[in-house]
Order: sequence, then structure tokens, then C-alpha cells
Amino acid sequence: MEQKNVSLQTLRRLPVYLHYLRTVQDQCVNISATAIADKLGLNDVQVRKDLASVSGSGRPKTGYKTLELLQQLEDYLGCGSSSTTVLIGAGNLGKALMAYSGFDDYGLEIVAAFDKNPALIGEEISGKPVYPMEKLGEVCKKHNILVGIVTVPASVAQDVCDVLVAHGVRAIWNFAPTILRVPEGVQVENENLASSLAVLSQHWRSPRNK
Repeated sequence: MEQKNVSLQTLRRLPVYLHYLRTVQDQCVNISATAIADKLGLNDVQVRKDLASVSGSGRPKTGYKTLELLQQLEDYLGCGSSSTTVLIGAGNLGKALMAYSGFDDYGLEIVAAFDKNPALIGEEISGKPVYPMEKLGEVCKKHNILVGIVTVPASVAQDVCDVLVAHGVRAIWNFAPTILRVPEGVQVENENLASSLAVLSQHWRSPRNK
């Protein structure tokens, strides 16, 4: 099937469908959008539209062949491909990300971390070496790094971003609580934990939820 451009909202939901299908692939030959929606607590019309963006194999009454849909989602999300990345900021959050094994499912490998803390430089965290920032260009060139992960304080995040872009990085996963400015052609995905907490805080403090 020809790959289509999908909305950011749909793209965020596709890994959720993929994870669910992996848990049921040995239990059912066919699966419907309605069954997926019921299990995940989503709207079945939305699920059907999301799946239609990556698969044309759904059929009335019988739904999708589970393994076929699983493969189509994996292909679309690039699970069979391999991409290397570097992480800047080997603090607590950086260490947690380096230890996370789920990146393997999407073909993403953190090959090295970088930090200015002398106590960390030269060490290995979860099998990944920690280098000083001065070696970033060398490592990016050696591994053809196109993706960078930023887990530094907001005060230095833009400087780190600029250095990554200067060394050829074209996609940045930003965990710093700040907006990064990047040139055209560079994609930034923000994971602002403070913003998410603010949303949750407003929800649990709302009078209607008490």
C-alpha cells in the first residue's frame, strides 16, 4: 500500500495499536477496529480512520488479518529499520532513557551520551559510553547521527540544540522544558514533563473532580 501522510494525532496513536496487536497476535487470526477501540477505550470511528491511513486490508465483518495489520504498522513506523542517536545530558533522566529497552522495538539505538560532568565522562551507563561535548562532532560523523536526544537543563538546551544541528542532526527529541529554535528542515519533538504535569494538576484540582 502506498504510504500516506498522517496527522500528528494519528501518528501518536499508531504505536498504541501496535503494542496491543503484539499482545494478541497469537490469540486471534482476525481483528476489527471496533474490537481494538473497545479494548483501548477509544472511538471506533477514529481507530478505523487511523488504521486506514496505513492499511487498506480491512474488510467488513471480518476486519483485519491480525498479523498482516501488525506488519503494516511495523513497516509504517520503521520498526524494521535501524537508526542511531546520541543523548546529551547523562543525568537521572538521561540515564533512565539509556536503560530503556523499548527503543529497540523501533530500531533506535543510543550509541553514546555526552555530558560536562567530569565524574561521568569516561564512564559507561547501560553499556553506553559517556563523552565530553568536544567529541560530539567525531561521534556524529562516525555513526552518521541524524537524531539527537536532549535531556539538559532549559538554560543550556538551545546551545546544545545548535551544536547538534551544526553536526548534521535533523531530528531532535527534546526533554528540556523550553522551546527550541531550529532551522527549516529540522524536526523537534518536545516531551515537556512540566506541561503534562500542569495539565494533570488542573484536572485533579478541578472542583468537578472532587
